[in-house]
Amino acid sequence: MRDKQIEKLIKGEEKRQREGLELIPSENYVSEDVLIANGSVFTNKYSEGYPGRRYYGGQEFTDGVERLAIERICKLFNCKFANVQPHSGAPANLAVYAALLQPGDTVLGMDLSHGGHLTHGHPMTLPAKIYKFVTYKMKNPDTGEIDYEDMRKVAIANKPKLIIAGFSAYPRTLNYKKFVEIAREVGAITMADMAHIAGLIAAGVLRNPFDDGFDIITSTTHKTLRGPRGGIILTRENEEIAKKIDKSIFPGIQGGPHMHTIAAKAVAFGEAMTLKYKKYAEQILKNAKAMEEVLRKNKVRMIGGGTDNHLILADIFGSLGVTGKEAQTVLDEVGITLNMNSIAGDTRKPLDPSGIRFGTPAITTRGFKEKDCAKVAELMIKVLKNKDDKKIKESAHKEIKSLAKKFPIPKKFV
Repeated sequence: MRDKQIEKLIKGEEKRQREGLELIPSENYVSEDVLIANGSVFTNKYSEGYPGRRYYGGQEFTDGVERLAIERICKLFNCKFANVQPHSGAPANLAVYAALLQPGDTVLGMDLSHGGHLTHGHPMTLPAKIYKFVTYKMKNPDTGEIDYEDMRKVAIANKPKLIIAGFSAYPRTLNYKKFVEIAREVGAITMADMAHIAGLIAAGVLRNPFDDGFDIITSTTHKTLRGPRGGIILTRENEEIAKKIDKSIFPGIQGGPHMHTIAAKAVAFGEAMTLKYKKYAEQILKNAKAMEEVLRKNKVRMIGGGTDNHLILADIFGSLGVTGKEAQTVLDEVGITLNMNSIAGDTRKPLDPSGIRFGTPAITTRGFKEKDCAKVAELMIKVLKNKDDKKIKESAHKEIKSLAKKFPIPKKFV
């Protein structure tokens, strides 16, 4: 590489990923095939429009790539329509809002402090400046049960046009049938934001919202789906909704699609159709349960009481007296990467909250099994309990590097 400054930074990041353990639930490692597609000559091509309906010439191969990506993702999620052009999850959600709502319309989504996502109504985001958002919460943060009766009351009182199921930091499963029942009662459209668990749904290890009658699914492609950074919007069967969404993406909020990324998405979708991928998804859940058990033995409070998916949200301040920011920093020092996170009823500020959020997708990609994940959880707790002990942290760092060396980041899809 001729640009030595950038080359040095790339090599530094490669070393960081290679020698440390990635526990951020929204991060993963892609295969070499995905990387090759993402770095392909498709990055040179402008392809505004859709297959067979482009605004520029020379689209023979871009059309083929996009059609293949659509075909594969529709098969994975058992739906009729897909838009694979969103640059990420946030614009995918914005596109759905713009397609189906008018300014001032009401949307019902999960409260951010109870696990929801910024795009589901946080006042600092663009959607919240355009639409009215109301929220539902957990009935009890220690069990994770959603208060569906309160959700129904909020829906009846506010008559939302769109109801969102989905989350950024929620470790349990949602009752999709309840969402559909409430939506039908108030005449709302249902959208599931499955950014975190899309890969687990595609593999069949978690329930597909479409099976319970949801209208739309949005997702990123770079978390459990193990693809490039990007987004998708899926429509179960309503062609009118699908057409509105297509227009909302282009020319509504995006110009030319990133065809190199769509090529990489198609590769990842193909990988997700394999038996290997199903076994991988099953292992993600087993590994998360192994980490849950270690936290329970150490009396660390978990929001939701544990996990049904790939992530754990722990009240580390209430359990160990360590703030989320301190935990993130100290664990970074020993080679474990995770993120601080607010918890339900948090009395601390978002930039130094009580919780940490971590998960198993990336280390499962590296080949970790239950006993290995339990070891990581034990090291995490040991370091946090002794955050000022230099010797303990040095010893933990050596163990982390040893584990990382034992489980190298795979180049091929496994």
